[in-house]
Amino acid sequence: MECYLVGGAVRDELMGYPFVERDWVLVGANQNDLDRMLKDGYQQVGKDFPVFLHPQSKEEYALARTERKTGHGYAGFSVNTENVTLEEDLSRRDLTINAIAKSLEGDIVDPYGGQEDIRNKRLRHVSDAFAEDPLRILRLARFLARYQHLGFRVAPETMSLMQSMVDAGEVEHLVAERVWKETEKALAEKTPASYFQCLRECGALKVIMPELDALFGVPQRAEFHPEIDTGIHSLMVLEQACLLSSESRVRLAALLHDLGKAKTPSDILPRHHGHEQRSLPIIRQFCGRLRIPKAHLRCALHLAEFHTHAHRAYELRGKTIAKLFKQLDAYRNPQALEDFLLGSEADSRGRTGFEMKPYPQKAHLEQAYQVACRINAKDIIAQGYSGSEIGLQLEQQRIKALDQLQKSTGQKP
Repeated sequence: MECYLVGGAVRDELMGYPFVERDWVLVGANQNDLDRMLKDGYQQVGKDFPVFLHPQSKEEYALARTERKTGHGYAGFSVNTENVTLEEDLSRRDLTINAIAKSLEGDIVDPYGGQEDIRNKRLRHVSDAFAEDPLRILRLARFLARYQHLGFRVAPETMSLMQSMVDAGEVEHLVAERVWKETEKALAEKTPASYFQCLRECGALKVIMPELDALFGVPQRAEFHPEIDTGIHSLMVLEQACLLSSESRVRLAALLHDLGKAKTPSDILPRHHGHEQRSLPIIRQFCGRLRIPKAHLRCALHLAEFHTHAHRAYELRGKTIAKLFKQLDAYRNPQALEDFLLGSEADSRGRTGFEMKPYPQKAHLEQAYQVACRINAKDIIAQGYSGSEIGLQLEQQRIKALDQLQKSTGQKP
């Protein structure tokens, strides 16, 4: 039995890129080898093709295998683990940069040109078997989000293959949970916007995220949005959000905040009056279909509905600010306010020529929140109020304090 380090650990080591997980492949293993591994404490998971977890590190040791397509989607495969060579195992992998192995002695096995593609900064499929699994389109797009800042691009022949997969209807068989899993990983990478750009270029975005795809080509007022195109603006907002927050919920909210603009009546374009409310059911539809966590949904709804409030922070009445804090549930969950303000700042900066413009509204609303928090229920009770009067007085006194703040700061600078 021979053991090789494979996949991402080899790829990233060759690139000098940080990595955490290490995966191994076992070649030529017989039943005696597998029995000995179990005796040594390895835990077997999976039945169709066994994977063994190391008793201490929990790293995966998988039998070398080949796959044969038997149906649609990522699950439509039969697996063979008998007499499979290392080269055969590597041939079933998606990209050449992921089809490199390293022996325990440190020798590199690279039968499909992965090292050359690393040097050329190219994401290229190993073989036409790539087309058998539509999930590989999302994985490639995610790798682009991971490495584009290093200069990586998708090989033209691979982009052409992905487009043909979309045309053949393969992407329609992707399971919602897998779409979100890959998307969430992409949102954590260096340049998530390139993930969505790649999906749009091959046509997959229109299939799996039609609400987002519909934004491209929708015009906005040039004096406020020099980039004009709403889809481009959404990706620019995502890019700005990545500079402000590492949280996937903030980044997703930034991407989705203007979905309602795709439904703006054509006779009022390029204005988008009421797009905030139009966005809400579309976001619920989007997140519901992809089974996105509720925390992400709440963050996206908050930003979509109230981002224009943040932009007009200096012009708002104290009553409106108090209501905003209440609608965000900011008193019980201060992080919700912080997420909202980061998304609002990203929206303001996600416009051509506005990328470096200060956003004092964030600090102003943070100050307003502190002013409101200084007035609490204990103080109201100490003033002699009780029962239902407490909540009423709490709200009124907070509004009064916020009105005073607004008068003292004047209009938007």
